[in-house]
Amino acid sequence: MDITDIVLTDFVEVDADERLAKVRAKFDERDTRGVIVTDDGEYAGVIGESELVKSRIQDDTKASVLMTSAPRVDNHEDIREVARLLVEGDVRIAPVFRGDVLDGIITTDAILSAVLGNLDALVVDQIYTESVIDITAKSTVGQAINRLREHGISRLPVVDEAGSLTGVITTHDIVDFVVRDHERQHKGDRSGDRDRMLDLPVENLMSDPVVTATPDESVEAVVERMFDNEISGLVVSGDDGGVAGVGTKTDVMRALTFTEEETMDVQITNVDLLETISREEIVESITTVVDKYQEMNVMHAHVRFHEHKEKLRGTPLIQSQIRLRTSHGQLAGSGEGY
Repeated sequence: MDITDIVLTDFVEVDADERLAKVRAKFDERDTRGVIVTDDGEYAGVIGESELVKSRIQDDTKASVLMTSAPRVDNHEDIREVARLLVEGDVRIAPVFRGDVLDGIITTDAILSAVLGNLDALVVDQIYTESVIDITAKSTVGQAINRLREHGISRLPVVDEAGSLTGVITTHDIVDFVVRDHERQHKGDRSGDRDRMLDLPVENLMSDPVVTATPDESVEAVVERMFDNEISGLVVSGDDGGVAGVGTKTDVMRALTFTEEETMDVQITNVDLLETISREEIVESITTVVDKYQEMNVMHAHVRFHEHKEKLRGTPLIQSQIRLRTSHGQLAGSGEGY
């Protein structure tokens, strides 16, 4: 199946010189998950909602400062390949071209809607992330932002001292608050000062009650629940009332790329941060390690690189996170170096 029939022609487009205040306003007006950025009419990149909380950038900053690169997609590309490109690019929106002409956009939601009927064969237990990063209700919004950014995730389950689920806070919750704060300041109300916002407790912004799922539910039912509640992920609850994991639309997209072949499926996010190692070399290294453990069949590996601000003689510190989906469950690890 290709994406020809699910390309969206109604999308938000801004110039690279557009000021961030107007970009934020367009997010609010159109309820969009991202916009296409052009420079002199040529495609330059995208801006997603998560980028709006990654740093406190001034309203008069140009859109080009905040945009990220997203893969150019051909309008006849296979839907599974597009899912892989979006996951590896860590984006939820990408431009679709018909030859050299920008034809529209493709989004995570458009892909999941198209394959929804085929997801009943999967259960949540097969796709959700068990390594959970959570936060307490009394933690500050600033701490939540740092945790979201550090781990490259979009939501944090909020738990009490006993580990029981009490709420969830997402990048969307924070963006919504920032946009409303921006509008208040323009009306002369300074009570929403952003310095104070960072010190607010998480419980002031978190969603409660939380939309949840159980490990034995079908992925089709869970994706429908995400659509119905207009969310991009939910918490997977355990038998004890605690948090078993998190399931997101990205997890479902990643599952679409799984193959029935014997070869391991490997996805790598932000590989362009490495100047001396190629994608092929990373895949080969993982394969070499996996081959040593024949009793554990690895079906899927996801490697994510993140650049820290810290540098050594001009070389940035790079963090690597890897998650393996195996016949013996999920394994995760991380490391960093220059």
